[in-house]
Amino acid sequence: MSQDNTTADLFFELGTEELPPKSLQNLSEALGREVETTLQRENLSYSKVTIYAAPRRLALWIEKLQSEQKDSSSMRRGPAVAAAFDADGNPSKAVTGFARSCGVDVDQLERIETEKGVWMGYQVTTKGAKTIELLPSILEGALERLPIPKRMRWGDSNAEFLRPVHWVVALLGKDIIPMKLYGIDSSNQSQGHRFHNPENITISSGENYATELKHSGKVIVDFALRKEQIREQVMITADELGGVAIIDPDLLNEVTALVEWPVAVSGSFDKSFLEVPQEALIASMQGHQKFFPIVEKSEDGNQGILMAHFITISNIESRNPEMVKSGNERVIRPRLADAAFFWNEDLKNSLESHQDGLSRVVYQDKLGSLLDKSQRVADLAETIASQLGYNLEYAKRAALLGKCDLLTNMVKEFPELQGTMGQYYAENNQEDKGVSVAISEQYLPRFSGDTLPISETGRVLALAERIDSLVGIFGIGIIPTGDKDPFALRRAALGLLRILIENGVSINILEIIKKSVATYSKKDISLEAETADKVFNFVLERLRSYYSDKQISPAIFESVLSCQPESPLDFDFRIAAVNNFIKQDEAVTLSAANKRIHNLLKKSGQVDDGSSTNRALNEALFEESAERELALKLEELRKDLDSSIERSDYSGALTLLATLHKPVDNFFEKVMVMSDDDAIRNNRLALLTQLRNQFLRIADISLLHS
Repeated sequence: MSQDNTTADLFFELGTEELPPKSLQNLSEALGREVETTLQRENLSYSKVTIYAAPRRLALWIEKLQSEQKDSSSMRRGPAVAAAFDADGNPSKAVTGFARSCGVDVDQLERIETEKGVWMGYQVTTKGAKTIELLPSILEGALERLPIPKRMRWGDSNAEFLRPVHWVVALLGKDIIPMKLYGIDSSNQSQGHRFHNPENITISSGENYATELKHSGKVIVDFALRKEQIREQVMITADELGGVAIIDPDLLNEVTALVEWPVAVSGSFDKSFLEVPQEALIASMQGHQKFFPIVEKSEDGNQGILMAHFITISNIESRNPEMVKSGNERVIRPRLADAAFFWNEDLKNSLESHQDGLSRVVYQDKLGSLLDKSQRVADLAETIASQLGYNLEYAKRAALLGKCDLLTNMVKEFPELQGTMGQYYAENNQEDKGVSVAISEQYLPRFSGDTLPISETGRVLALAERIDSLVGIFGIGIIPTGDKDPFALRRAALGLLRILIENGVSINILEIIKKSVATYSKKDISLEAETADKVFNFVLERLRSYYSDKQISPAIFESVLSCQPESPLDFDFRIAAVNNFIKQDEAVTLSAANKRIHNLLKKSGQVDDGSSTNRALNEALFEESAERELALKLEELRKDLDSSIERSDYSGALTLLATLHKPVDNFFEKVMVMSDDDAIRNNRLALLTQLRNQFLRIADISLLHS
C-alpha cells in the first residue's frame, strides 16, 4: 500500500491464549468498531478498516490513516468592550488579565460582535497531535471497552483480559508504535501456528500481514476466508464419501474459531448405531465433538438418511492422517453409545407415563407446573380445532403428551431434541400419526424463516402453545421491554402470525386469547386486568415488523391496523388489497377525500369510527344534483360491496369503491358541506359518513394521504 507524508497504515495485533470460540467473531468486530469510533472522535481520517480473527489473535489493519490531527482554532471570549476600557480608552484589569491568560498583549485581542453586544476575544490555535502519540490510548481504550463479561489475571501481573496475552504488534507505517499493553512491550514480532511454526514472525505491514502469516506461520488469519475453506473442504470430503455434509451455520462459525490451519479429516462409526434416531446421533456429533455429519444424497432436496461417516476439522496438517482419523473414531464411539443407551432406556417407558412427572416441574412460579400448562393448552387446542373443523381428539391428545419428552433421558441430554424425540416415542407407542407429528411440529417455527407446521393438529398445538405462553406471561406483568424478552414472547407472537397468515388459517385471535384467559381462571390463577386486550395489541404490533420485512409502507399498515381486524389472515387480505389499491389512479383522490371527510366529521363532532355504514339520509333535503348522484351511486354499490366484504374480497370491494372518485370529486366541487342550515348540513355529513364508513369496513385510507 502506497504511503505519503500525510497518511500511514496502522496495523495492530494482540496475541493471546486460545480465545473462546463463540466470542471470537464478536470480539473482533467490536475491536474494529471501537477503534473506528475513537478515530472519528479524534478527527483522524482513514480509508478502510480490515479486521482479522483467529483462535490466538485479534488484529486490524487501517489503511491511509491520517498521520497527525489538523490544527484546530477556537475563539476565547473575554470581557465586554464596555468593561474592557475606561472613558479614556485605557485597558481595565479585566481585559489585561484576559490578555495575559492568552499569552498576548491587549492590542493583539480582537473585537467580537454578537447579538448581545461587543466583546473582547482571542483566536486560540491548538496544534494537532501526532497520530502515533494518540494511538496507545486509542488502542488500549478500545480493548478495555470490548464486551468481555469476566476478565482474568495471569502470572504475577495485575493486567486483566479475557485470556493471557503473549505478544503485541503495533505499527504505523514501518514504525513500531511505542506502547505497553498487559505488561508487554509492542513490537513487530508475531507468532505462527502453535505446532507448525511457533517461532516469531516479523510483520512488515498490515498489507502483508495475512500473506506473511499464511506462508511463514501456517495461520489463516481472515475469519471469512478460513470459514469458506472449511466449508469447501467439508463439502468435497462428503462428496468423496458419496454423501452430503450437514453444515450447521453456528457449528461452522464455532469450528472456524477453533482452528488456525483447517484440515478436513473423515471418519466412520459402527453402522449398528444407525438404529438410533438420526437426530440424536447428529446432535451428539455436532454438540459434543464438533463433527459434521454426512447424509445420503437426496434428489428431492430434503435431508437424506444419515450415513455412518463424519468429518472433523483438524488444526494441524498431520504426517499421519490415519492416526488422526482413528483417534476421532475412538472418541466418537462412547458418545454414540451414550445416545443409544438413552434411546433404549427411554423405550422402556411410554411417553404418557411421564405425564404425572410434569406436575413436579415448574413452568413459572405464578403459572403452575408443566402439567398445568399442558392441560391449559389441551383445552385451548380443542377450542381452536373446533373452530377450524380439525380433529378435536388429536388436538387434545397431542397437547397432553406434548411436554412429556422433556422428562426423557435423551431430551435431558440434548434439549434441542424436544419435540423431535417426542414424535419418535409417540410413534413407538402406536399413537395416531396426527398426534405424533404434532408433538414435533408444536415448536415450529423455531426462528425467523424456519419452516411452519404442515399438519392440522401441528398447527393447532403450535398456536395453542404460543397463545397460552403469551397470555400467562403478560397476565403476571412480565411484558417485553427494549431488548429484554426472557420468555421470547416477540418470537412466539411472530411465529403465531406466520402460522395463521402463511398457512391460510382463519381464526378470531382475540376470541382465542380470551378463551386462554378463561383457562387460567379455571385453575384459580389470577391474571392482570385487560390481559386479553394487551396480548391482542401486542400480537397486532408484531405485524408491523412482519410487514416491514415485506416492504409494506407504514401508511398502509396503519390504515389497516386502525380497523383492528381480529383475524391475522383477514388483516393480511386487507393489507394486500390496500397495497394494490394505492397503485390505482383513483387512490390519491379518494384518500384525500377520506382525509377531508374525517376532518369535517371531527370538526362537527360527528362519530368517525366506521361503526355504522347506514346513517339515515333525507333525500328531500338534497339541494344539489351532486348530492343525489353520490347517494345514488353509493346505494347502487351497497349490495355488491356487502357481498365482496363477506367473502373477504377486499381488493374487489376497493375496486368498486374506486368507481366513486368522480361523484366524490363532483360533490366536493359543487356542494358546500357546512351549510348554515342545520338540517341540510347534517344530511350532507350523514352522506359523507356513509361513504367513509364503507371504506372503514376495509381500512382507513385517509391515512394514506400525507
